[in-house]
Amino acid sequence: MINTGRNLFWMVGLAALLASAGCGKNTEQAAQQAAKSNKIRVGYVGITCEAPIFTAVEKGFFKEEGLEVELVRCEWKNYKDVLALGGYDITHHLIMYFLKPIEQGLDVKFTGGIHRGCLRVQAPVKSNIKTVKDLRGKRIGVPGMGTPPFIFANRVLGANGIDASKDVTWLVYPTGELGLALEKGEVDAIADSEPIGSMLVAQGKVKNIADQANDAPYNEEYCCAVIVSGAYLKANPANAAAATRAMLKAAKWVETNPKAAAELSVKGKYLASTVDQNTFAISHLRYIPSVTGAQKAVVSASEEMKIAGMLSPSTDVAKLAEKAFVRLDGVTDEWLESLQVETIADAQVTPKWLKRQYARMNPKDVFCGLCIQPF
Repeated sequence: MINTGRNLFWMVGLAALLASAGCGKNTEQAAQQAAKSNKIRVGYVGITCEAPIFTAVEKGFFKEEGLEVELVRCEWKNYKDVLALGGYDITHHLIMYFLKPIEQGLDVKFTGGIHRGCLRVQAPVKSNIKTVKDLRGKRIGVPGMGTPPFIFANRVLGANGIDASKDVTWLVYPTGELGLALEKGEVDAIADSEPIGSMLVAQGKVKNIADQANDAPYNEEYCCAVIVSGAYLKANPANAAAATRAMLKAAKWVETNPKAAAELSVKGKYLASTVDQNTFAISHLRYIPSVTGAQKAVVSASEEMKIAGMLSPSTDVAKLAEKAFVRLDGVTDEWLESLQVETIADAQVTPKWLKRQYARMNPKDVFCGLCIQPF
């Protein structure tokens, strides 16, 4: 049993801040050196939702922007700190995860929204839990403390007047076993991510209590956005803008050609998955890039994280959002709307294909492809 949600966020954020504070000089030196060239280092972990990064490499979108890209593979446990230490320059990642460190001084900036709609809070179909308010006093299964599903659940609880550190009990299970824990009655509800959530619904096992894909205000909020080192941005804003454009263009390409994007990721050996599994996972995310959408997501996520106790009570949300987001030259919604990407024949996902995958797949087979691992 784990019930230390708030303290976790304070400690994780502080650790990132301390890491960044101890490396400022080296970070600035690396950024200044990079400013003298067209090279840019892009961080990644090796998961499905990073498809735009891999696509931008394979389809030459970085090269089109005049950039020479180097991919830097990281581990979950140090992904954020490597960015703070100047180990890479840019990536795209979960907005909610970086807000606490930014609040405490981490120098990174969001520049554009990549995708939305991947998180869920669910309860058994026959359960008397019908709304978020019914979760008070209940046991909630999560794939880890600090994971995106855990953060999302904290937010929706806080928004409904439930203190996530006192009014619920958190229980951690391997991601592929959350549905089983629910069936056994070990938990009353679960927080998970796509495609696990949709698979459990399709199997008739759960109902959605909070759905980031469909429930306002979350359905318009971006989960992941491009994020760049502040030192690198200061030293070379042109490269930061160019790399942002490459990834946003790639996101639009992934939305248009999910099967082809999944194949690029697998065949390029960027992640461990099959093409079908990766296609299935990608198809449950909405890669509709937006600049304004990312800016709004920073504000809405900050507001609810503050309510949920994941940010300091004294934090000025407007000032935090201003600190966390920056608009770059040539990176606009107007540019995105005018941007045309190719449509590859048979690279789209049909309802019939999805139905076959639901019947064939087990949650344990697909969970590792998404950004739902503990940080």
